[in-house]
Amino acid sequence: MTAVQRNAPIDPVKLDRLAEVAIKVGLQLRPGQDLLVTAPSVALPLVRRIAEHAYKAGAGIVTPFLADEAITLSRYRHGHDASFDRAANWLYEGMAKAFSANTARLAIVGDNPMLLSGEDPVKVARASKANSIAYQPALEKIVNFDTNWNIIAYPSPSWAKQVFPDVPEDVAVAKLADAIFAASRVDQDGAVAAWEKHNAVLRERTEWLNGQRFQALKYSGPGTDLTIGLADGHEWEGGASTAKNGITCNANIPTEEVFTTPHCRRVSGHVVSSKPLSYQGTLIDNIQVKFEEGRIVEARASRGEEVLKKVLDTDEGAARLGEVALVPHSSPISKSGLLFFNTLFDENAASHIALGQCYSKCFVNGDKLTPEQIAAQGGNKSLIHIDWMIGTAETDIDGVHADGRRVPVMRKGEWA
Repeated sequence: MTAVQRNAPIDPVKLDRLAEVAIKVGLQLRPGQDLLVTAPSVALPLVRRIAEHAYKAGAGIVTPFLADEAITLSRYRHGHDASFDRAANWLYEGMAKAFSANTARLAIVGDNPMLLSGEDPVKVARASKANSIAYQPALEKIVNFDTNWNIIAYPSPSWAKQVFPDVPEDVAVAKLADAIFAASRVDQDGAVAAWEKHNAVLRERTEWLNGQRFQALKYSGPGTDLTIGLADGHEWEGGASTAKNGITCNANIPTEEVFTTPHCRRVSGHVVSSKPLSYQGTLIDNIQVKFEEGRIVEARASRGEEVLKKVLDTDEGAARLGEVALVPHSSPISKSGLLFFNTLFDENAASHIALGQCYSKCFVNGDKLTPEQIAAQGGNKSLIHIDWMIGTAETDIDGVHADGRRVPVMRKGEWA
């Protein structure tokens, strides 16, 4: 590695391309539209480029909120006990108000996924629950797709060292940066056009699935015999989607999934995870769960089982499904062979399910349905939304019609 590379492990051209794709593809930011950005403080170089591309696109006001790992740790090590049941309600109420006023939302992820691994798990759980409750007004605007939003990633040193622990920090950052740029389709010229092509492929998948109107999906594979009923009036989504404000955006960059809403009371059988789940500093590995009437009634893990059970006890909807997603085993992120310790990437390596809150977007005319109607059609409600991977190269998935007829959807992890 040359001295130039060692001094600049993150390619500035590709970083700028990622910022441009976030604004032009991820958000399709409109002239005059405000933008709210959240990011780790280490990602400031990307935040600056985001702001530049946003203002070039005609943004109204770009408002960044930066978090810092050292400040986060200070809370757990020196904070008064009562503080762990509190959260910045005023901030999230303000965010909800901004989203209601058509402000776009951009989240940059990149924190050390194991940052809280050495902290008191009870305090972590309490703070997480308080934050989830406070965040609800803003989260509802996002899960209901009121405004255009997008998530991208920045290769922070602390995250890079988790993914590549056996190399020097600058080499780890360079390797993670390359992996992020490749997965985000900004590793070559014409990134915006590449996303248009990729979105078209995902749209073909969703149109086929929506045309089938399956009543359920049947999963078979090592350790897995699972039937996931699909919500009444469910709709498959993938790639670019149109928010209620009329703007078509790509919420996740990268993305390889097509997804919809399962019926939270019609899931039965057992399933094992195919990749570890990194959750708030804990790696939860070899998850095994059993569903009855939509609810997880047994849960085990070879590592992180205590944390998994705390998650399932968050509220009534935490032990039920809010999302089911299909991803081919041959996806670029799967081919990379990397465990990113970050759901934005790891969920795009394998078919997955999500505990907790459903997306109202994944219903026919979902933007017009009330919360009561969504619940009646099988949509789940919860403070959490946590994805974990269940797809492998041996997974077969059938679509099941109302008359019991089965149609192959995936064979050995690939689209059938």
